[in-house]
Amino acid sequence: MTITQLQYVLAVAEYQNFTLAAEKSFVTQPTLSMQVQKLEDELDILIFDRSKKPISITEVGKKIVAQAKNIVAEADRIKDIVDQDKGFIGGDFTLGIIPTVMPTLLPMFLSTFIKKYPKVNLIIKEQATDTLIKNIQDGHLDAAIAATPLEVEFIKEKPLYYEPFVGYVPNNHRLTNLKEISTSDLDIADILLLQDGHCFRDGVINLCKSPKDRSDEHFKIESGSFETLVNLSNEGMGMTLLPFLNTLELDKRKKENLRHFKKPSPAREISLIYHKSELKIQITEAIKEVISAVVRGAIAFQDVQIISPLSKN
Repeated sequence: MTITQLQYVLAVAEYQNFTLAAEKSFVTQPTLSMQVQKLEDELDILIFDRSKKPISITEVGKKIVAQAKNIVAEADRIKDIVDQDKGFIGGDFTLGIIPTVMPTLLPMFLSTFIKKYPKVNLIIKEQATDTLIKNIQDGHLDAAIAATPLEVEFIKEKPLYYEPFVGYVPNNHRLTNLKEISTSDLDIADILLLQDGHCFRDGVINLCKSPKDRSDEHFKIESGSFETLVNLSNEGMGMTLLPFLNTLELDKRKKENLRHFKKPSPAREISLIYHKSELKIQITEAIKEVISAVVRGAIAFQDVQIISPLSKN
């Protein structure tokens, strides 16, 4: 039994296809199939039922796959221990970022990070929170940046910053004359939302203490872009809420429509999240250090109230 054989088993278990598993493992399909077969022969069991399409995992195979994940992770830890002992910060590191954070945060820290840690090959993927969690569990992401708390048993969370919500109130809106707004001023039926699947959307709904069902409206507009929401708001379709960092690049005219909340300001907690096994923790800590330093200059300490991204329904 070898670590490589176990890695191939995990690939087949994930993709349920020998050809695709071989492609993702960067080996030929006959090589991968032969190694999986050798392991099955050695153990005198079948890990996969090849008679079904897609391939399924046998009952004993499920137990082997679960144990293989632990063994492969612990094998990776050995190299990790050596790297940490040598003070080496380098190698491949895959980082996921949620869509409502990616456009604002990435330009702020990426250049600084790659200059400070040139031996790290940083691979960045934009993914929704549910996908980030699954990919961390499956080992496809080393860490991610997401709105927290998530309350996931196998994930550790390290807060990076607290980002206030800011109201965007167009001219002639009922809140236009207010210099500051409060949560009691909000009406969910009057707020343009991101489309379903964005944690910021759920945060806004939770802030308004409103159910998700808005079926009694005359119209409903949802978008995956804050820029679109701002433009629709300017067309008189309602107000919207933005994360603070998204307001920094607005032009002067649009900034006149911003309304900050009375203290404590509602805010979202943005954290670096990673598996509790803490593989490649030295790179995770390096990313946290760089992001915390650059964001500190953009978001001053504020009296905030954290709004959960988790749906209350």
